[in-house]
Amino acid sequence: MTLKTLILSSAAALALTVAAHAQELRYANWAAPMHTINASQIERLAKALNDKTGGSVTLRAFHGGELGAGPADQYVRVVQGTAEMGWGLPGYTSSQFPKTMITELPGALELDAPAHEAMWRAFDAELAAEFPMTEVIALWGSEPNILMMRDREIRTPEDLRGLKIRVSGAAAADAIEALGATPVQLPVTQVYNGLQTGLIDGLVSGASVMSDFKLDEVVGTMSLGANLGRLSFFTVMNKSAYDALPDEAKAALDTDMRAELSARAEEAWKATADAGIEAARASDSTTVIDLTKDEIAAFDAALSPVTDAYIADVGGEAALAAMRGQ
Repeated sequence: MTLKTLILSSAAALALTVAAHAQELRYANWAAPMHTINASQIERLAKALNDKTGGSVTLRAFHGGELGAGPADQYVRVVQGTAEMGWGLPGYTSSQFPKTMITELPGALELDAPAHEAMWRAFDAELAAEFPMTEVIALWGSEPNILMMRDREIRTPEDLRGLKIRVSGAAAADAIEALGATPVQLPVTQVYNGLQTGLIDGLVSGASVMSDFKLDEVVGTMSLGANLGRLSFFTVMNKSAYDALPDEAKAALDTDMRAELSARAEEAWKATADAGIEAARASDSTTVIDLTKDEIAAFDAALSPVTDAYIADVGGEAALAAMRGQ
């Protein structure tokens, strides 16, 4: 046997060995493949796992709800093993995540405070118990919430009275009720149709949804500046699947990687939001309202009792202090 033949035979045998032991992890993405989550997190996760394990552990994304439609059941899908990994919003099952949801409260964090840093600061002592049977891979927040309306201009809390406003969870629902409107919980994938048909008059969310879910086609006005909280997100992995990973795969998901994935996702959300607001300002079909200091103060006054009551109700004083770095 020549040296060349030996090398080729050895390479072929190695390839067969890797293939025989290769493990493919499934990532459940309920959004479209062009959504912000893909480039900011899923692709980076896939590369890290592939590089660290020499291809023996790979990640395959199933987009558009292929493993189950809608974001509400993402956590359950991961726990049940429908997917090894997936992302979702605590707000869709708010009762499971009472302290994690503190990040979504109006005024809980300053508008420019990184939510991912706040959540990880509070994680070990205050939030970890809310994520049973999973390994938490990333935690992050959206850009600050704004009000996006079908055809109403909102400058004061009184302008919202009697309107139907889509919210993503209990924290936002309480805030909207305090402002005199009726909260309507809808998956974000149904908001376009809700606005188009008049089922809802508007929504409270970050501006990233304008492009991620094409809401720029149905939103007529946006009101910016009030601290209306933000959305929070998680990426989790089935705990048994994580425990069964080889050491090199676990190393790919170490603390530094989790911090990086969280930060990059939040930065990507903000970049998408900034682009959405810029496009809205340049559009002839969307009115962008920058609230004055006095108008912002009116929202603050109406919403601060909501935040205070929620913190007291869930015993969240220590979690909030940790999030704020106090």
